[in-house]
Amino acid sequence: MEKLRVAMIGLGMAAGHHARALLDLADQVECVAAFSQTEARRNAFAAQYPTIPTSGDLDALLSDTRIDAVLILTPPNSHLELVERAASGRKHILLEKPLDISLERSEHIVRVTEEAGVLLGVVLQNRFRAAALQLHTIVRSGRLGDLVEASVAIRNWRPQSYYDVEGRGTRARDGGGVLLTQGIHVIDLLLNLAGTPVEVASYVRTTAMHRMETEDLVTATFAFENGGIGTLNATTCAYPGLPDRIELIGTRGTAVFNGDTLEAAFMDGTRESVGGEKSGSGAGADPTAFGHEMHRALLQDFVDAIRKGTPLRVTGEDALKAHRFIDAILTASR
Repeated sequence: MEKLRVAMIGLGMAAGHHARALLDLADQVECVAAFSQTEARRNAFAAQYPTIPTSGDLDALLSDTRIDAVLILTPPNSHLELVERAASGRKHILLEKPLDISLERSEHIVRVTEEAGVLLGVVLQNRFRAAALQLHTIVRSGRLGDLVEASVAIRNWRPQSYYDVEGRGTRARDGGGVLLTQGIHVIDLLLNLAGTPVEVASYVRTTAMHRMETEDLVTATFAFENGGIGTLNATTCAYPGLPDRIELIGTRGTAVFNGDTLEAAFMDGTRESVGGEKSGSGAGADPTAFGHEMHRALLQDFVDAIRKGTPLRVTGEDALKAHRFIDAILTASR
């Protein structure tokens, strides 16, 4: 079988993880171009990944019928237009989170790809953590019983220098703050494990710790259809950054996901644990301080969906659920 031919669009902060994942899968995938409109970024990328050709010609890349798929790694406010162009060229799309800066634009992205008949995968790579995969298996097996409570803690640290980068933490470029930029990863896990809440109440703040337009501190409470309740705390004020945490309490047991580890205890006397992955989290001052193993697994899932027709683990509809929940939290606070 011929290799899948892909191109990267955007060579910013996320590009390194994707490039390393592509090189790991070189027996299945060929990255034929890595685009940036900035020459300095192209040169820096080429120095680090000399086997991947760089390009400053987006029109040529998107019109190249030999390219099967694109990885869109640009700022959120550029996603819709790039997705429209890629979809019109019948290219499958792996899109960095979030989908876009607003729910309306995000819904349009999903609709455009569905109408074009191309796959839309979303980079919510925490789904591929070993602990998260095992927790998903436990929940789906029914071993925890019915959900009583689900609590989430997303306690990241970002210094002011992070938000001093032009556009960062603004509605115009990023669409939001801690929820849409950092918290969406764990929110996606929560919804995948526990379902979508039907009621939400919240407090949303921009603290004195940061000079920024959007929120850096959120506390929300919510209720599920079955009567279970939950809490969410998300911030970029928690120095030096703590592992993301999800606690699920069920009628038959309790499970705690804590970064790279999972501890579950059941009323039948059995226990289960997963740990030792040590892939890092990016919860601290360096958002990229984690390995590329999760990106490799996500990319393999994307390749298999194109080649073998297997279901994507993270779809555009999945990402929309997270966007809608984030919108509900922000709306409730207003």
